[in-house]
Amino acid sequence: MLENATPTVVVPHASRERSVADSHESAAERIAAALKRVHDALAPQRRVVHAGERICQAGDVFDNLYVLNSGFYKVIGLSADGREQVVGLKFRGDWLGFDGIANRQYACDAVAMDTGEVWAVRYDHLLAACAQQVELLALVHEAMSREMTRDRDSLMSVCTLPADARVAEFLRRWAESIARRGMRHDQITLCMTRAEIGNYLGLTLESVSRALSRLARGGLIGFAEKGRRELRIPDVAALSRFVQRSLAPNGAILQ
Repeated sequence: MLENATPTVVVPHASRERSVADSHESAAERIAAALKRVHDALAPQRRVVHAGERICQAGDVFDNLYVLNSGFYKVIGLSADGREQVVGLKFRGDWLGFDGIANRQYACDAVAMDTGEVWAVRYDHLLAACAQQVELLALVHEAMSREMTRDRDSLMSVCTLPADARVAEFLRRWAESIARRGMRHDQITLCMTRAEIGNYLGLTLESVSRALSRLARGGLIGFAEKGRRELRIPDVAALSRFVQRSLAPNGAILQ
């Protein structure tokens, strides 16, 4: 045995869980702090929205950015053949409308998936405030960077993962997104239909349903109530491990 060999450190399971919980708590605090900064600096117009309501619409003149204080939202674009395509999902602390800056009109629709609160921020007021407050400018840049990273990861998932892993990765991201916002993530309510999930992931409704059934039989998820959208996720990390195994040469296969 080498005397100077570095010992292997095994992190106890409970310690790992505490570390993840602490990380989620820290993320929730950062999101709350960012929202407070936006509120204090810009006094945004606050609006309560309900499922199905549009926050902005493709083709409309761009004048506002929107900050999400609560709720879940989907971003919808049009495919080349004119079909609606879900191209993004948004949560508390995210921004909407960045796609309208370049051409001065919104490129996509943003639609609420449940009851929530949206803050409208005039873009010219935001620019003026950012010129005076470097911390606010950094916050906007961080939001833009996060959106680009999320879009890239979503595209990679669709391009590289088989159907079951694609659905598992979708559930993992949803669970971790709400966990970072201080919400319960071991039991989640999907605000999207199977068809909408398939639209977002590039799968048919039937493929999504079969993938969910196989993930349930494999113990990675559970259906909280028959026929409902509530899902139990006993271990989010298990979903992540399943996705990683699917990238191996033989892949992860659920029967």
